[in-house]
Amino acid sequence: MLEREVEKRLVLGVKKRGGLALKFVSPGHAGVPDRLVILPEGKITFVELKTDSGVLTPLQIETHNQLRALGCEVRTLYGKDYVDAFLEGIK
Repeated sequence: MLEREVEKRLVLGVKKRGGLALKFVSPGHAGVPDRLVILPEGKITFVELKTDSGVLTPLQIETHNQLRALGCEVRTLYGKDYVDAFLEGIK
C-alpha cells in the first residue's frame, strides 16, 4: 500500500470518528509529522505515516523527540495495519 493510500485511510477513519486529520506542514522546519489528528474532547496526536517498510529519517526522529519532550503525543503508523489499530483505539 502506497503512503498516500495509508494517509487516505487515516483521514477517512478519523473523520468517521468525528475528528479531523489535518495535513501538517511547517515551512522552514522539516521533519514534522504528516498529520495533526484532532479528536473530540481536545485529544491531539501528531501522526507520521509510512509504508510497511518505511523508515524515519534522523531529522524526523529528532523532531518527534522534541515534540514528545514538550508533552505532545507523536505516533508513527507503518501501513494499513498500524492505521487500523490506531483507529480502533479511538473508537
